[in-house]
Parts: sequence; structure tokens; C-alpha cells
Amino acid sequence: MVNIAVLGYGTVGSGVVEVLRTNQESIDNKAGEHINLKYVLDLREFPGDYIENILVHDYDVILKDEDVKVVVEVMGGVNPAYSFVKSALLAGKSVCTSNKELVAKHGAELLAIAAEHKVNFFFEASVGGGIPIIRPLNQSLTADEILEISGILNGTTNFILTKMDKEGVSYEEVLKEAQKLGYAERNPEADVEGYDACRKIAILSSLACGKQVDYEDIYTEGITKLTDLDFMYAKEMGLAIKLIGSAKKIGNRFSAMVSPKLISNEHPLAGVNGVMNAIFVKGNVLGDVMFYGAGAGKLPTASAVVSDVVDAVRHLGENVETKWSQEKLELIPHDEVCSNFFVRVKGSLDRLPEIEEKFGTVDTISITEGEFGFITGMMSEKAYADAAASTEGIISMIRYEK
Repeated sequence: MVNIAVLGYGTVGSGVVEVLRTNQESIDNKAGEHINLKYVLDLREFPGDYIENILVHDYDVILKDEDVKVVVEVMGGVNPAYSFVKSALLAGKSVCTSNKELVAKHGAELLAIAAEHKVNFFFEASVGGGIPIIRPLNQSLTADEILEISGILNGTTNFILTKMDKEGVSYEEVLKEAQKLGYAERNPEADVEGYDACRKIAILSSLACGKQVDYEDIYTEGITKLTDLDFMYAKEMGLAIKLIGSAKKIGNRFSAMVSPKLISNEHPLAGVNGVMNAIFVKGNVLGDVMFYGAGAGKLPTASAVVSDVVDAVRHLGENVETKWSQEKLELIPHDEVCSNFFVRVKGSLDRLPEIEEKFGTVDTISITEGEFGFITGMMSEKAYADAAASTEGIISMIRYEK
């Protein structure tokens, strides 16, 4: 028998308990041991709940209990999660977490502590909810050099963009619907401004290159400026608009970004709709592979956490190496990153000579009076910004991933 403790009894924590109870026999068989939930830590009381008799309010009870071998951290946020997780690893307990903020900020450090103490720090559920991506990157794809990881990493924004695309409604209307359905928080900033996706691509980038990629260094742009007219242009061009988190190897360097992008309807990510997530990986040997599924939600996320618990139980007393050092990776400066740009500008096609003088040869499209759109050739972010600064009447810009 292996005793475990769960820190936090919110959405994911209660989901972990539910998965353990529902599939106890199957989980025990896969782990090779009976997994016993000994403690649940939460500040609140839960009278009449299944966990009522194993609920504790003091973390030290768990930390000092040598019989607890695996700690599940599903509290969210960096503090006090960081101190709890670090102290558990130092005490010789393995930790499984769904906490993307914690992993993005302290993942490399916590992995090093785990290795030193012959325990494990697992975080499959921190990216993509129930989609298995961390373990494949660390184990299944080790023969490949990862050239690109790009994905739809946030279900809330994908739901909003899908509705705007399919139904032609405004961003504000869909956001209200998403909040009513529970897909978006009352304060949706972390989702709609791209911060959630940024932390996830930071984790994936770090695993792909084996070094620390700080999320603060990743250029991040959200979806709040997109309008129904942007989607009309996209449809006319046979393109889709998605919020994409991406990391690419360019020569011997890496670039990373989160922003709305126009992609071909033939691209695998174009058909990922609603609250679903998908992660597209390009390897130099394997080629293209995509991981698809529910990127959030109580049970999908809990399923990924419990899979880590099983892995931790299987490897008690030994560390499963994860290549992610504390050495910081310097990303290609954002100004140097090159893209094609789709730009909407006020006026008529009479302005084309002026536009091409500043942006080079462009392809144009016009679907409504008083404005037109154009797609630039490949140019750096700085070159685009300089050209845009001297151009009157720019309405909007979306990067175009050819």
C-alpha cells in the first residue's frame, strides 16, 4: 500500500478523489500497489463529504508523516504551492501537480531537487489538461530533435474564437456566454490576454530545448482586439483565426510567441474547435504529429494527475530523469522574429503604391467599403512596426502563418 495526500479540494482536487474512487481497482493494478488516500488538505470544512474524516488544515501533518510517499498539489498559484512542493521533495516525497504557474516559474529547480533526493516531480496535467504531452516529449520523442511546437493551449479563447467564426457574433457577446457556461472566469484576463497559453508554451519550450525558458520573455498578445470583420476577411481568404502558442527552432536559436494567427483551413489546428485543445509537434525525424483532446475541466485534468500518481508509485525510490536544466535559454529577440502580416487599413486600393513602398509587394483583398486588407511578404517584427508607424489608418494586424 502507498499513502498519498492531496493538497487542495477545489475543482481538480475533488476530481482527483473522484477518479481514484471510480477507478480504484484498475488504478491499483496499473500501479502495482494499492493507492490509499490518507489526507486531503484544505482550509475549508466539508461536512458529510467523503473526505470529511481525512481532511486536515495543517500542511505539517502531511509533511511530517513518513508514510506519505506521494503528494498531489492541485491548489493553483505560486504561493504557498511552491514552498509546500519544495518541502515535500526535500522530505523525500514525490509530487504530482497540475499547476502551470508553479511549473513555468520553478519547474527546473524542483526537478533538480527531485533528482537529488531520488523522488519525482511530475506535471503532465500542467499543459493540455487531459492531453498526454509532457511524457511523450520527455520519453517517446527523445530520438527526435524538436523543430517546432505550436498549439491551441487555452479552451476558453478557442471557444470564443470558434463562436465568432461560426456565428458571426462579437467578442463581447461570446465572452458573456462563455462566462455564463463556466468556460470563462469573472475576470477572464489570464485567458483572453494570452497569459495562460504563455505559461504553457514556456513549459513546452523548456522541455523541447532542455533549458529554462522564462514566460516573461515570451511575446504575448491576446484576442480582445479581434472583431467579426476579421473573421469575414479570414473566411474570404480560406483561412482560420486561432490563438496559437508556438516555439520554433531557427538555426541554433529558439523563438517563442503567443498571438492570434491566421492559418490555412488545411492546417491540423484549424479544425480544433470549441473548448478543445491541440498541440502540434514537428520533429526532424518523425515529421508532424498532433495531440488532441479536452484541455481543461475537472475530470480530464484529474485523469492526467492520477496518471502521474501511478507513475510516481511505480518509481518509488528512483528518479525518472527529465531534461530541463536551470540554465536560462535566451530567446531570439521579438524584433528579429519574421512573419507574414495581414493588415487592414482605411481607404481604397488607390493607396496600394504607398503601401507597397513601405511594406514591399503585398496581396490585397477588399470586402467592405472604406477599407481593404493586404498580406505582406516575410518581414521582421521591427520592419513591420517601422512601416506601420508611418502608415495612416491602420485598423488591425494579425500574423499569418503560411
